[in-house]
This record gives sequence, structure tokens and C-alpha cells, in this order.
Amino acid sequence: MRLVTLARLAAVLLLSLVMGGCAVNRATATVDPSANLAGLKRVHVVQLAEDGYNVNQLIADKLNQMGLQATTSKDKPKDVDAIVTYWDKWMWDMTMYLLELTIVIRDPANDFPLATGNSLHTSLTRKSPKEMVEEVLGNIFKGGTK
Repeated sequence: MRLVTLARLAAVLLLSLVMGGCAVNRATATVDPSANLAGLKRVHVVQLAEDGYNVNQLIADKLNQMGLQATTSKDKPKDVDAIVTYWDKWMWDMTMYLLELTIVIRDPANDFPLATGNSLHTSLTRKSPKEMVEEVLGNIFKGGTK
């Protein structure tokens, strides 16, 4: 009887260790103290050449919803208040899902990063790409989280 109880306890501990490794999430943002994000009016999201998921459009759409004038293409126009770049990492777990998204808001004059946000959600805590864009931009524009 005692051996069965120990075996069950060991199985539960092993399962919790394995499952705990799959349930990781992180959402952070940092804003440079000299940045005036509230002063941004026109921004441009630079599309990654290999982006087959239209993440650039999701970012531009959310920025437009937030009251900014956001455009997107592979070029960097000069007549904007900020350039937005991003990096997305996709993973396969029964279906493709967005594992990690990093968005950087840059000064168009010198590419200096004014703000950076990141969201990481593994398979068990996964969010849709739209939700991850909302999470990252929400954290950036509220001043960043620690």
C-alpha cells in the first residue's frame, strides 16, 4: 500500500514538472525615459520580408485603433514620428501558433529604440496573434511593466 502511494506521488510530481515547463508566459515592456510616446501621431510599421502571417497589419490596425495614424509596408518613410519594427517567432504544436512577439518603436531619424515590448506564450498559455499584439502595445503605451 505504501509503495503504491509513493508511486502515485512520484507520478504526480513528474507530471507537474513536465507540464509546468509547457506553461510559460511573459509580457514585458520598457520605455526610454526620454521618449514621449504620447506625442506620436504618425507611425509606420515596417513589414518583415518573411512575414507570412500579416503581423505587420495586426500591429498597424491596433495602432490605428489606439488613435495613431499607422501605415505599413516594407519601406521606411521619412515623414513619420516613429518607425515600428517587430520580430515574431512561430511554433508548431498541433497547429502553428505565435510563440513570441517583440515590438520596437524607433526614432525615425536614427533608429534609436524609444520603447520595446515582448510577449511570450507557450502552447498551454497561447494567445492569438491579435491578442499578443494588443498585449505588447498595451504594455508599451502604459509606460512599460517591470
